[in-house]
Amino acid sequence: MSNPKYSLKEVKRDDRRMVRAFLDLPKKIYKGNPNWVCPFDDSIEAVFDPSRNKLFADGEAIRWVAYDEKGEAVGRIAAFYDKEHAYSYEQPTGGCGFFESIDDQQLADTMFDAAREWLKERGMEAMDGPVNFGSRDAWWGLLVQGYEFQPLYENPYNPPYYKALFENYGFQNYFNQNTYIWKVYDDSINDVVYDRVKRLMSTPGYRFAPLGKGDLRQAGENLRLIYNKAWALFTGVKPMSSEDAQSMVKMLRPIIDRNLIYFAYFNDEPIAFFVMVPDLNRIIGKFNGKLNLINKLRLMWDLKVRHKSDRIFAIIFGITPEFQGKGIESGMIKYMLEDYIRTDKNLYRSIEFAWIGDFNPVMNRMVERYICAKKHKMHTTYRYLFDRTKEFTRCPSLALKRNR
Repeated sequence: MSNPKYSLKEVKRDDRRMVRAFLDLPKKIYKGNPNWVCPFDDSIEAVFDPSRNKLFADGEAIRWVAYDEKGEAVGRIAAFYDKEHAYSYEQPTGGCGFFESIDDQQLADTMFDAAREWLKERGMEAMDGPVNFGSRDAWWGLLVQGYEFQPLYENPYNPPYYKALFENYGFQNYFNQNTYIWKVYDDSINDVVYDRVKRLMSTPGYRFAPLGKGDLRQAGENLRLIYNKAWALFTGVKPMSSEDAQSMVKMLRPIIDRNLIYFAYFNDEPIAFFVMVPDLNRIIGKFNGKLNLINKLRLMWDLKVRHKSDRIFAIIFGITPEFQGKGIESGMIKYMLEDYIRTDKNLYRSIEFAWIGDFNPVMNRMVERYICAKKHKMHTTYRYLFDRTKEFTRCPSLALKRNR
C-alpha cells in the first residue's frame, strides 16, 4: 500500500509509537487554528479497542499512518465495517474515517485506495466517509460549512480543502447533517409554538418535566423505549438495548445538568425525550488530549463550579410515532424555556442542535420554523461506490418512508 511518494504503515494497538503517531498527527494539521479542539486520546482509542467497541463482534477495523519520502507523518485514515450495518444497504457498505491529511490529492488518493481495497477484500461494495466505527453521534461527517466556528464535543472539524480531496476522489454526497444555533438572549421562538401547546393541553393527560431529582436509571430505560420506537424508521440505526441505555447514563452522569434533560408524558407514560448537556469543548482544549486524574478534577471544577461551558449541546430528541405531529415538540420547547432556559437559574448563552439529517425534513422544519434557530454548520456524509458504473442514489427521505 504505497506509491513512490508516500507509504502507509499499519497502526497496531500494541505499537505505542504508531498509536502515538496516529493520535498526534491532527496537532500538526491544526497547529495555530483557534477553532480546533484536541479530542481526548482515550475517546479515539476506545473506537479501536475490541474490549470497548461491540462492533468488533461481527466486524473489523484497520488504521494507517501515511509518511512522505522524508519519513514525516503527513496523513492518517481508518477503515472498518460490521456486518449488521454493512448488509442493511442495497450494496454491502463499510466505512472510512478519522481521516487527516496535508493538502495533497495524491496522498489522499493513496489513503482512500488503501481503505477501498481493504474493504473490497472483505466483501464490501461501497464505503461511507468520513464516518465512525460506532454510533453516529460522534466523529461522523465532513465539515463543509462553518469552519469559522468551534465544533461541539466529538463533532468533526477539518480544513476546507478536505471537501475537494473527497470529491475529487469520487465520493458523492449521501446526506448532509445540519447544526443549528439558538442564542438564549437574542433569539425568540415562533408564536405558533404557544398556539400548538394550547391545543395540545386541551386534551387531558399531557405533562412535561425535567429529569430534576428523578432516578437516572429509570430515565435511561424510558429513553431507550422511546428511542427504539422513534428511530426505528432510520436506515442503519440499531435498536438500543438496556445495556446500551445504562452505559450512556453512566457516561453522561458526571457531566449532566439535570435541568437540560426533559421528558414528555401522556397519562404518565413516557412519549418523548430531549437530552442536552453542557458542551465540553468549551473546556477541554487546554488538556491536549489527556484525561488523567488531575484533568478530570479540573474538568469537573470548570464544569460544575466555575460553569465555564456557556454552550448547550442538544444531543438527541425523539417522539414515539403515535404522538408525532400533535405538538409535543412545541410543548418541550415552551416548558424548557419557561422552567429553565429563560430564568435566572440559566448560565448558558446558546444552544446548538446538531446532527439533523437532510433526510429528515420534518425535524429541520421544526428547528427552523418553530425554534427559529439558524443553520450554523453542515457536515456531509459521503458514499463511494466501488462499481463506478452503478447508479448512485442519496439517502432516502424519512418523509417518504412515513408516507408509505
